[in-house]
Amino acid sequence: MGTRAEIPPGTLYMLILKSLVRLGPMHGYGIARHIQQTTEDVLQVEEGSLYPALQRMLIKGWVKADWRLTQNNRRARYYTLTPQGRKQLAAEIRQFDVVMGAIRRVIEPA
Repeated sequence: MGTRAEIPPGTLYMLILKSLVRLGPMHGYGIARHIQQTTEDVLQVEEGSLYPALQRMLIKGWVKADWRLTQNNRRARYYTLTPQGRKQLAAEIRQFDVVMGAIRRVIEPA
């Protein structure tokens, strides 16, 4: 069983965008569950972080949203990746790779 960890700063957008690429349109709870399950419970996205991030992404044009019924017949806002969101995901991944490379240089033996 994994240990819970904080989502590294600057990676929440990337995780959300990648979830939408993999699974298509999803509601916020589905996005959070996907991240939690994929990371084997190591990363958990709290509502207080997720929904403000999704709202910012809507404003930036990275996602669009529409109201639909869930499998449980509840009304929920479903988020869909836009072409601009796909470009942003590529930029987020590039930046993540740069940061991870820098961190590796610090922690790996010389």
